[in-house]
Amino acid sequence: MKIAKIKITPLFVPYKAPFYWAHGQIDGAEVLLVEMQTDTGITGHGECIAAPNGRAIKALVEDAAALMIGRDPYQGRLLMREAYTALFRAQAVCSAPRFGGQILAGLEMALWDVLGKAVNRPVHALLGGAAHEHIGYFGFAMGKTPEAVAREARDFVEQGFEVIYIKAGFGAARDLATVKAVREAIGPAARLRIDPNESWSPLEARQMIARLAPYDLEFVEQPTPAESLSGLAQVRATSPVAIAADQSVFTPDEAYEAIRQQAADLIVIGPHECGGLARMTDIARVAQLAGVNICIHGLYETGITTCAAHMAAAACPNIDDGNQHMLKFLEWDIVQTPDLMPVAGRMPVLTGPGLGFTLDAENVARAAELYKARLPDGAKT
Repeated sequence: MKIAKIKITPLFVPYKAPFYWAHGQIDGAEVLLVEMQTDTGITGHGECIAAPNGRAIKALVEDAAALMIGRDPYQGRLLMREAYTALFRAQAVCSAPRFGGQILAGLEMALWDVLGKAVNRPVHALLGGAAHEHIGYFGFAMGKTPEAVAREARDFVEQGFEVIYIKAGFGAARDLATVKAVREAIGPAARLRIDPNESWSPLEARQMIARLAPYDLEFVEQPTPAESLSGLAQVRATSPVAIAADQSVFTPDEAYEAIRQQAADLIVIGPHECGGLARMTDIARVAQLAGVNICIHGLYETGITTCAAHMAAAACPNIDDGNQHMLKFLEWDIVQTPDLMPVAGRMPVLTGPGLGFTLDAENVARAAELYKARLPDGAKT
């Protein structure tokens, strides 16, 4: 079996409402759909995050894809290494593992989808087998005001979600008001996590965590800038609340260093940051050796990534019981089946071949048109 053709299609799927976080507002998921066809008639799918510029990212993904034509899809790690070398290591920039991960993730997903379909097995079976029957997800409460966030958090608890996650980093007064309102809304039993998205300096993090600790936070995710792992370690050393690393860890080496520096109680990682499912499970195993759990990180993605990350998580014994799930924000999805919405914070491990989904062709076409409509006038030809 050889890779015969790879097609890359830019898509935009709108959100039901704006996504508010510390660095602004997101209106939808801009992705690149990867369709990988083999000479045996199998088609595998994946997706890349298209931000910050879909046209630029598409050009690089297509360069990487061209290197894989005529190659054996069972050589995934070799293909990823060769593509990374050709696009980055052998060029003037020499090394860009984080950007390389974003470029290669969708191609790597598609490879796994091909392999699973070829043997009629779910991808987690190829990654060592499912270690779980269900994967747990948190209720991601979002809103423009503290009251709106609290209302959605209460709704999640009433639906059976045990873990609630909210954004922070909007300023001390707003963050304190939001955490207070959410804790009052969800009661003392629900677990509460916050994510300032790198918005605090180490000093600000110490001050804010001390003020927020009385609200019984389970952990604070990536409070300080990702560039300084030592800064995160300093915060954790004196924090009364557990600390999770997110943007500080994109590679297995960074996971090792975070653990060595005792910078995090938990590592948050997804396939787009690290370059696919193989590297995601590599990071999980590094963390597992140190007794640290990992948590799925979500980006502005479709159900393709949800399925891919869910498959990888099923094969990780140390997956957390409250993972990120981004589909609630989409107005509609390009995945037709299966149903990917958690019930009471849990979703069963997928059993379909490959990544376990079928695409909605009409919604794919719809998303392609929406992407084109958003392009600057000079780029629409």
